[in-house]
Amino acid sequence: MRARSEAFDDAVRVLLVEDMPEFRELLAGPLRAEGFLVEEAADGEADVDLARSFGPDVILLDLVLPKIDGMEVCRQVRSFTDAYILMMTARDDEVDKVVGLTIGADDYVTKPVSAREIIARIRAMLRRPREATATGARRFGDLELDPQAREVRLGGELVPLTRLEFDLLDILSANPRMAFSRAKLLDRVWGPGWYGDDHIIDVHISNLRRKLGDAPSSPRYVQTVRGVGYRMGEGA
Repeated sequence: MRARSEAFDDAVRVLLVEDMPEFRELLAGPLRAEGFLVEEAADGEADVDLARSFGPDVILLDLVLPKIDGMEVCRQVRSFTDAYILMMTARDDEVDKVVGLTIGADDYVTKPVSAREIIARIRAMLRRPREATATGARRFGDLELDPQAREVRLGGELVPLTRLEFDLLDILSANPRMAFSRAKLLDRVWGPGWYGDDHIIDVHISNLRRKLGDAPSSPRYVQTVRGVGYRMGEGA
């Protein structure tokens, strides 16, 4: 990853991936005016290359792109970065939304969307609290979570989680006797400035369970509390 210059050490790096020049211009100017350091890409292939060299904190990713589409770009960049990914599309399709979140996107907006809303979404993501939970390693059956290293192991094998998946598991495992509502998890993990429906919680929990080998009908680690939300299981 390219070293950051001293002038931009504290700037939030945003990679804007959009094939329509007029839409890139609509977003890039206001983003730079807000103090973000912005790089632009017009296709999916260039995006993957820039994501490696630029080291973005946030990626604004159009769904429909030349060369490599946004879904495939998301899969590829998730293999080497935990940058926040905000997907953008002209299609208001629930299937696209769920698939995008399943492969590692953090949030999703439908065009037309204003620069003001994009900036608000970015700031909300950057405000997500990293709570001071118990720092010691936690074990639930074959599952071990190390909050300081931000690592999760299952049967001794490292489990690759996204930033949001880890944060959800961190909150649940730090309070194993507590049932969390979806609204509470949104507040604790996404932060009070985030706006949207709580369906996003279910998608990320589903992804987390899949990676932990949790059967939806009888999960060992992330359990459903009917009428409430979720809690941590004992892993038995």
